[in-house]
Amino acid sequence: MSELTLVVGSKNYSSWSLRPYLALAHTGQPFREVLVPLDTPETAALIALHSPSGRVPVLKHGDTVVWDSLSICEYLAEAFPEAKLWPEDRAMRAMARSVTSEMHSGFTALRTNLPMDLLARKTVPGVDAPGVHADIARIQALWAGCRERYGKGGPFLFGAFSIADAFFAPVVTRFVTYGVPFRPENAAYRDAVLGLPAMLKWTEAAQGEPPLARYR
Repeated sequence: MSELTLVVGSKNYSSWSLRPYLALAHTGQPFREVLVPLDTPETAALIALHSPSGRVPVLKHGDTVVWDSLSICEYLAEAFPEAKLWPEDRAMRAMARSVTSEMHSGFTALRTNLPMDLLARKTVPGVDAPGVHADIARIQALWAGCRERYGKGGPFLFGAFSIADAFFAPVVTRFVTYGVPFRPENAAYRDAVLGLPAMLKWTEAAQGEPPLARYR
């Protein structure tokens, strides 16, 4: 079997790296991890050794190189169908892809003003920036709606863990970091995401990282 390698950025801050990491861990496949510290003088050169786009994450599977978080997750779903990274039901799968794509391309106000800072606990003026409350409300409604309609068989958005959960996991951490209240019906979802073994492992590894320059 071809070796799997996932190139990721600093674990405290790289939301895009966390997503495929959770999906890859869910497949149960052994993989090698390459960590590139972000915002250092060497970062660009180190990423260029692996990534044609100059960004992380990057998945290497034998001679195949895949970049962009969603493309990596889609590749994993095709390469390891037994992991069931998308729901098997067609309607559920369509909804899971829709909410994942919305996360992938949307919520700009939230991303800009509440960047991932995994281990921090703080409040910032950005919570009240234009558009942030609307993004938060939309995300909370998505979580509640998916779990109410599709999540009866488990604690995640579509019952079992899926790529949709991998994509919203960094948002769960953002809400915790900045003290954003979870709607009561979403508390169980928060706990399920934060309790994933792969999430716990990622968080533990993040504890030894130096802060990025912009956070010092």
